[in-house]
Amino acid sequence: MRLIFPLVILSLFAVSCGKDSQQEKDLVVSVGNKYLTRQEMEEGIPKSVSPADSVIIADKIVRHWIKDNLLYDIASKNISDKKHISQLVENYRRSLIIYQYQEQLVNEKLSRDIGDEDMKRYYDANSDKFRLDQTLVKGLFLKVPVDAPRIDNVREWYKSSSEVALEKLEKYTVQNAVKYDYFFDNWVIFTELMDIMPVHYNDPEAVVRNNRNIELRDSSYYYFLNISQYLLQGDKAPFEYAKPTIREVLINQRKMSFLKTVEDDLYNKAVEKGQVKFYTE
Repeated sequence: MRLIFPLVILSLFAVSCGKDSQQEKDLVVSVGNKYLTRQEMEEGIPKSVSPADSVIIADKIVRHWIKDNLLYDIASKNISDKKHISQLVENYRRSLIIYQYQEQLVNEKLSRDIGDEDMKRYYDANSDKFRLDQTLVKGLFLKVPVDAPRIDNVREWYKSSSEVALEKLEKYTVQNAVKYDYFFDNWVIFTELMDIMPVHYNDPEAVVRNNRNIELRDSSYYYFLNISQYLLQGDKAPFEYAKPTIREVLINQRKMSFLKTVEDDLYNKAVEKGQVKFYTE
């Protein structure tokens, strides 16, 4: 089996010939009346892997599918309390449907009720709780090919905060830049910027403390970073950056009360409409 299986899987990646039924061409293996299709198998194979690795992964997928179905079949025939299993499945299904509906209600209605004023009040009262776990910066980032024209001008423009320099830089980037990010008004995680630059800094805090302008180069590109402001790990998180976290906190605080109100309203309306009948002796 260990020798046969890879050969079978390998043949599935080749062009099928001599089969009359298109449905049969799409099948990989069957166990009893259960079938694994080629599409189902290929969905489990990452697109980026090599053909040789695809064969190995496909072999594992097929083996797992066969063993899983064989085990399920023998378990179904030998388990004694099937009624209890069915009840557990139904209970889980009901709980899952209710949970998904509640989450949908929370996302659609409760999240809309939480405005900036609510979040700002919470932030002002609890700002010391919001501390940064990474370094943030404001500024701009530019990536241009090494053969791009007027690099000396770029070196001058990207360091300046004047409107004239920024306007010239923006016009330049339209035709010459591979990437241009302007974030003087937004906080950006510094390490995410470093991920797209050719140098990895072991101490990012020291870098932003000691540098307002960073220029790097590799064999293909120049990288220019202007840092206008920075906040370090442990500093108080700015409100705009903390807003998603605050929203989640407020949603969780109000969630139970909100869902109880929904359930009570649903109950009362059902009773009023006669959808609920009480039987007494």
